[in-house]
Amino acid sequence: MKLRTFQGGIHPFDGKELSKNKPITNLSPKGEMVFPLSQHIGAPAVTLVKPGDSVLVGQKIAEAQGFISACIISSVSGIVKAIEPRLTTSGAMAESIVIENDNEYKKIAGFGVERDYTKLSKDEIRTIIKNAGIVGMGGAAFPTHVKLTPKDENGITHVIVNAAECEPYLTSDYRMMLEEPANLITGLKIILSLFDNAKGVIAIENNKPDCIETLDKLLTPEDKNKICVMPLKAKYPQGAERNLIYAVTGKKINSKMLPADAGVIVNNVDTVISVKNAVCNNIPLIRRIITVTGDAVVNPQNFCVPTGMCYQELIDAAGGFKSTPEKIISGGPMMGTSLYNTNVPVTKNSSAILALTKDEVAEKPETPCIRCGRCVSVCPSRLIPQRLQEYSNRFDNEAFENNYGMECYECGSCTFICPAGRKLTQSFKETRKSIIAQRKKK
Repeated sequence: MKLRTFQGGIHPFDGKELSKNKPITNLSPKGEMVFPLSQHIGAPAVTLVKPGDSVLVGQKIAEAQGFISACIISSVSGIVKAIEPRLTTSGAMAESIVIENDNEYKKIAGFGVERDYTKLSKDEIRTIIKNAGIVGMGGAAFPTHVKLTPKDENGITHVIVNAAECEPYLTSDYRMMLEEPANLITGLKIILSLFDNAKGVIAIENNKPDCIETLDKLLTPEDKNKICVMPLKAKYPQGAERNLIYAVTGKKINSKMLPADAGVIVNNVDTVISVKNAVCNNIPLIRRIITVTGDAVVNPQNFCVPTGMCYQELIDAAGGFKSTPEKIISGGPMMGTSLYNTNVPVTKNSSAILALTKDEVAEKPETPCIRCGRCVSVCPSRLIPQRLQEYSNRFDNEAFENNYGMECYECGSCTFICPAGRKLTQSFKETRKSIIAQRKKK
């Protein structure tokens, strides 16, 4: 049977062999913990503590502000040291709660207590997910309780687990599927219990046959009436939400639509497992699975770490660097953020630390466009990147919008394939930010 996929896309070096066979290792922090109040799309959370306060593991230290926002939960016990701006992976300073870890890990009452989700109402499940501070952990960090509260829950026909993990080098989702497959399936069942007319799909690229086999074997005949494991063609960016929805359902969405408008809910592997932990075990989102990898890392690994922990501690735990890397990225090479300082905290949307001995992008000189059309052939949104860059360079936001530039989701495929080394994606990112800022002013 032909594997489902989308039009366009690329096949970059995936680098996953560096860490894919490294089981997840629990890592404890040594220094202070930093919790930015904005770790999600939407309004920053509002602090509930002040300097000098004692906190416990699982304690809510910042409350969601407004509908689109998320709570912040302490991953350690200790004393609130300060509430002040701290550097984040974006390169910006963000108001943060700083906690001095006492290394005792004293927990709030009820932490880890098991409960039966089948005896909970839909509203109770959504409230638990909200109070647990769960967000989309595939990168967007959209509050999960909001995503699971669409305008028309009866119109949801598909709940998709995004298990593609198409970003090169990242293997955290892969390891979770092998090490916690039962938790993933239970988390999906919990989400399906919120939507009476939906079926569940675990969408996995076909370069992960062991994950496909493991999850399929765990599904009972009864489970398979509602859930299936769907292999997809391995291609970047297969895991992008629009591409995934099209591959699984054949439905197309654009930048003005939410997946729910097409009757679809999409959640990342770690998000689904976090839902299970919160609903069934009363464990809020206080940890992330992080891949520390790249050819500059001594011992690439996958770590389970508390949120708030410093990136540098993870790098040290992986043996440090073989040599000074030319490029350090938070996330993957295609959509990650370059770091100039590794003293930044792990947040809910952290996924990887990638250290490379060579900065191949910087080494490639930018030359005039030769009109080869390769950028057009790989663009998943069917845009004309070469033309859009002309508008970006002229600061012609109107022409950029009129030629569907806002449909770009900055996957980087055009920049990767361009033989002229044009910084296409960077141009689009800056223009899109400018247009969004203009819209907010209006």
